[in-house]
Amino acid sequence: MSEKIVIFGYGPGGRSLTERLVAEGRRPLITQRSRPKDLPPGVDFMASDVLDAAAVLAVTRGATHIAITIGFEYSTPVWRKSWPVAMTNLLNAARETGAKTLFFDNLYMYGPQDEPISETTPYSSWGGKPAVRRAISDQWQAAVAKGEVVMSALRVPDFYGPGVSNSHLGDLVFGRLAQGKPGQLVASPDTLHDFAYIPDVARAMAFLLDLPAAEYGQVWHMPSAPTRTLRQLIALGAEALGQPARIQAIPQSLLPVLGFVTPLMRELHDMRFQFDRPYHIDGRKLTRRFGFEVTPFEVGIPQTALSYGRAVTPIPS
Repeated sequence: MSEKIVIFGYGPGGRSLTERLVAEGRRPLITQRSRPKDLPPGVDFMASDVLDAAAVLAVTRGATHIAITIGFEYSTPVWRKSWPVAMTNLLNAARETGAKTLFFDNLYMYGPQDEPISETTPYSSWGGKPAVRRAISDQWQAAVAKGEVVMSALRVPDFYGPGVSNSHLGDLVFGRLAQGKPGQLVASPDTLHDFAYIPDVARAMAFLLDLPAAEYGQVWHMPSAPTRTLRQLIALGAEALGQPARIQAIPQSLLPVLGFVTPLMRELHDMRFQFDRPYHIDGRKLTRRFGFEVTPFEVGIPQTALSYGRAVTPIPS
């Protein structure tokens, strides 16, 4: 049977996985509501809406692999409404096709933790977006336990890299620094925090897609370079850009107040546990399985910052 890899979503995860697979000589099919403008030559596209069950089944017909790299508006009400429907439709497709299915996931379901977060860390009872991620995790893991689908998840901490504009290390930090403006943070710059480099994430996804079916059904955590503070990471990027590492940080205590006028600040306050304490992810399971080596921050951060230096987009002061 010929290979058919269907990638749902063409954000940073889907784009990077596509680039990785194309470099390996493979030809994935990208699907989302509208055709991306920057599809690599030879990559196929078929329009679909992940909230439309029939459309999901149509685009996955004959699939051998499914990669779920979708995202929704960063809003708890939107997530509560959309994610369970999307997961139901994707699980139906995985059942119908028998395709090996990989979910590009995050780590919200663990909530506040004071120790490194591993695959065996219990979920928290934190509400909002973590509760939604907990519910959809229960959905796919129940389907795996019943033998209905062949599926795994790669859970990824905050990620960064060229083209990852919405990262904590994206437009508002390196984009502004490239213009000689202070980087802006919604966190303390002295917080220790793990970040994954998006090309590394794509490489990990490609490895996991190619595992035999017997090794599916698992959760994997994405390893990161040794943990640094935001200030240390920003300094690396500022040095590459030849700019001072100036930072404007919004205190966490102001987020509830700002949330009354800016919905995004309300949503970020819901996730404050990621930055009000050190945030460490234990990715040793994946490292041991594949001998996986991550890109050092000394390489990834300058490459990310310089991607803004090469193509500066005006950002309002």
